[in-house]
Amino acid sequence: MAEPTVDPKLLEILVCPLTKGPLTYDRTAQELISQRARLAYPIRDGIPIMLIDEARSLDEDGVAAAALAPPPPQAG
Repeated sequence: MAEPTVDPKLLEILVCPLTKGPLTYDRTAQELISQRARLAYPIRDGIPIMLIDEARSLDEDGVAAAALAPPPPQAG
């Protein structure tokens, strides 16, 4: 079964609900990472779950790993 994908246009407009800052897409973990909030929002069945209560807290290593992830592809 192929891993679900998230619409790149959707990734361009989503922001962290806590900080209103940018998110980084972690394709492997299927999460959206907020480096400022140190949270990882899950993506389930291709749908980002943008609820703070559903987010996973990141430790220092998680934030550093997210910073190295490639940015989402740009449309256009």
